[in-house]
Amino acid sequence: MKKLSFLIFAFLLFTFAVNAQDTAPTTLTKAERKQIVDYLKSSRDKVLANNKGLSEAQLNFKPGPDRWSVREVTQHLALAENFLFDMIINQVMKTPATPEKQADAAGKEAKIMQMIPDRTSKFKAPEPIVPSDTRVPGNAADTFKERRNNTIKFIEDTKENLRAHFMDTPGMGPADAWQWFFFIAAHSERHNKQIEEVKADPNFPKK
Repeated sequence: MKKLSFLIFAFLLFTFAVNAQDTAPTTLTKAERKQIVDYLKSSRDKVLANNKGLSEAQLNFKPGPDRWSVREVTQHLALAENFLFDMIINQVMKTPATPEKQADAAGKEAKIMQMIPDRTSKFKAPEPIVPSDTRVPGNAADTFKERRNNTIKFIEDTKENLRAHFMDTPGMGPADAWQWFFFIAAHSERHNKQIEEVKADPNFPKK
């Protein structure tokens, strides 16, 4: 009788363990969600702070004919926000789930945060995210803020498994969708440095 009871208990314990494994969350952990949300918010706030209180002359000042103004940099960020977000949703998340690639992508978010903001090398923006008043009319900072807030809201609410879908990053190998959101934040951090370069120009208009 004791042996039978033990077998029943063991069976129930096994069944519970299997069911628990089957229903284990496949979305972001609380720590993962907080890490990317914090980075998205902090990089957003730096851009907004660098736009705050600028006059039209300051917003439109260009250090050179081939350089962007603060307004143009911010327009670029507003365009890139949706461009990169759509790429993650429609390309990265559409790849087959391959969680076995996680080992190859381990720590890639730290590499993205280190390399993307580095402005040692300059790159030409793809045509869809080249700034223009037609593409981003009105207040570029407000548009950027609205789009970034939508990105943050998605991360806060999503139940999708962002850690199981991968796509190569430029020169850094595979990254999962969660890590690709670090690319969005790091990209705005990179261009916030560009805004600071414009504002540091000796010919930047005084208030």
